[in-house]
Amino acid sequence: MNISDPIADMLTRVRNASRARHTEVVVPASRTKREIARILKAEGFIADVAEEQDGPRHMLRLTLRYVDGKVPVVSGLKRVSKPGLRVYAAKTDIPRVLGGLGIVIVSTSQGIMTGAQARKAQLGGEVLAYVW
Repeated sequence: MNISDPIADMLTRVRNASRARHTEVVVPASRTKREIARILKAEGFIADVAEEQDGPRHMLRLTLRYVDGKVPVVSGLKRVSKPGLRVYAAKTDIPRVLGGLGIVIVSTSQGIMTGAQARKAQLGGEVLAYVW
């Protein structure tokens, strides 16, 4: 199946799984998705990331986190830069999500990182997603 925006597909799968109170979600693996999952784990939005091979395909198994086993830690995910409309931010214009309570995921020339890391490294780039 062809997916025109694989990052949006990954974020939608995580959003749907957390709303349905699933413990894990499986998404097709890619380098970009691995980096986004690594950031989500480092920031505490998901519990664990495991890569497995399903025949010739590599899959990422994301274990979701819940507060007291009921309320999902991920309350929102939004894809910002899309294939039809790319959104870029200069190093001084990197947005803040919910006044600093959420994170922004930015693709820079040094790799994919959070908005705070990009500000510290004084790098701009493509704004991939907001997570809160």
